[in-house]
Formats: sequence, C-alpha cells, structure tokens
Amino acid sequence: MLSNLSTPLVAGIFVLAGIVVFLVSLRITRLADVIADRTGMGEALAGGLLLGAATSLSGLTVSATAAWSGDASLAIANGVGGIAAQTAFLAAADLAFRKANLEHAAASAQNMMQNALLIALLALILLAPTLPDFTFWHIHPVTPILFGVYVYGIHLIRGVREHPMWRPTRTAETRPDEPEDLDSVPGLLPLGLRFVLFMLLLGAAGWLMEGAAANIAQETFFSTVAVGVLFTAVATSLPELVTSIAAVRRGALTLAVGGIIGGNAYDTLFTAASDIAYRDGSIYHSMTDEVVFWTSLTLLMSAVLIMGLIRREKRGPGMIGVESVVLLLLYAFGVGLLLLMD
Repeated sequence: MLSNLSTPLVAGIFVLAGIVVFLVSLRITRLADVIADRTGMGEALAGGLLLGAATSLSGLTVSATAAWSGDASLAIANGVGGIAAQTAFLAAADLAFRKANLEHAAASAQNMMQNALLIALLALILLAPTLPDFTFWHIHPVTPILFGVYVYGIHLIRGVREHPMWRPTRTAETRPDEPEDLDSVPGLLPLGLRFVLFMLLLGAAGWLMEGAAANIAQETFFSTVAVGVLFTAVATSLPELVTSIAAVRRGALTLAVGGIIGGNAYDTLFTAASDIAYRDGSIYHSMTDEVVFWTSLTLLMSAVLIMGLIRREKRGPGMIGVESVVLLLLYAFGVGLLLLMD
C-alpha cells in the first residue's frame, strides 16, 4: 500500500503512527490499573497480561504482516529488538522514580516469575534452529510449545499471587500493590470495551508501521534486520516506555515493571505467530546471525534484570541502579555493533 509513496511521505506516516501509539498508551495505562483492581488480578499480572498484550499488539501486527509477506528477518528482528529496547526502557522508568531504584521499590514475586518465563521462552527460540527443519502445515513444533509454555507460565504467575510461598522484604521505599477507590470509576464492561478500542488503535498503528518500515528498508542503506531492530522495534515499543513512565507517575510501580516484563514475554510470541504466518517453512531456520545475536543479547539482558529484581539495590549510580546501567550499556553495545556490521 505504501510502496508507491515517496520516502519522506512514508517516513511521515511512520512518525504519525508512532505519535498515535504514544497518545493511546497514555490512556490505556489508567485503564489497566483500574481493571487490575476491579478484577483482583493485581498490578503485576495486569501489567504482564493486559498491558503487555495491548501495548505489544502493534509490534505483533508488524511481525505477522512481515512474515506473511515472506520477510523473515524483519518479522523476528522486530520481536527480539523490541524486547531489548523495552528492557532498556526500564532505566527510563527508573529515572522517573527518584526515591529509590525501581527494582527495589517494585518488589514482586510475580514480576520475577514473569521474567523467568521470558528467559525460558527466549531459550526455546534459540533452541529451535538447532532442531531438525521439520514443519507440519508449514509450522515448526516449537511454535505450539511456545504458546503452551506461555499459557502455563501465566497460570503459575497467577498462583504466585493467590498462594505465595514467599514475599519480598518490605522497606520504607517499597510501594505495595494497593487497590484504589473504585466507587467513582465505571464498571468492568465499559472499561473492557474502552480497553479493546485502544488495543485496536495500537494494532492499526502497527500495521502502518510495518508498511513504512519495509519501504524505508528498500530506499535506504539499512538492512532489514537494522530496520526491524532500530525502527519498528523501537517505535512499536513506545507504548511500553510511555505506559511504564505513566504508571510510575501514578505510583503503580508493580504495574510499571510488570508491563515491561510481561510485554517482553508476550513479544516472544511474535516469533511463534510469525512462524504460523510464514509460508516458506520454519521461520526459526531462516534466522540470520544478526537475529541470533539480538536474541542472545535479549536473553542476557533478561538475566541481568532478574538479578536486579532479586538483589533489590536501593540506590546506585545516577539513582537508577547498577543493573539499569548495565542494561543501557548492553543495548548501546548491540545497536553500535549492528550499525558497524550493517
């Protein structure tokens, strides 16, 4: 649809879609927080399941559309690049909370479980290319396994909230998940309808971004992987950045961290959805060395993050914690290396 338009016009469409993502994300954060209280699911699970899925819809649209058109590199790079960018965005959310490091104040067993689930899903994606190149209806066996592990992981996370076996130590800086007064807010049905509407807007913006990104890749010196990692991944990850900072400003710290980590876990399903949409065999066996590098980097960043969540340093360099600094350095290293190799 965008292939006949000029590159400046396509770039303008890309920016406009990013602005839509930004504005919608501001509204959807409060909805997720209120729905978490209405349903009793808690901020961590709402952040991972509702907010994570909603803010990832635009990225899912990009990956699935790219895979359907046969662009395996863009499909996978958009997913893993988004996880890396969103993990680095935690440092920005950390900066927005000046009383202590976000990893300390937003202590939650659920968020740690979500991050462990993310590591397991990333490991499965890295494992897939080493397995036989076998497909059933053009779908590799790892794809249904990814969906199954995700659903089972969500079940375990819910169990951690309902029947916790241990809790993080409460300190003066810890912000617990406390429900707000719900007397002045609408019922669950109108809240849900509004939430779905915002999700659809994010998905439509993602569809426009995919077309614009493919055009930019053709008209510039950037490779498809670079466009996926640097353009579509960052642009479609803006909802996570905006919602996490907005949640911090609302005092919903568990929701802020849960939205990022839960969104990351959901983003691994981009690869599974892309394998279903990809008609040329197993998409895992189409992974280039650059994509494998970024998948490995996101796995490393996730491991650093979970160590930070367990360690819970109160204050670090720049008031953002050592782990946040390491995450920024790892992401900057990845981007610099990608530009040098491009």
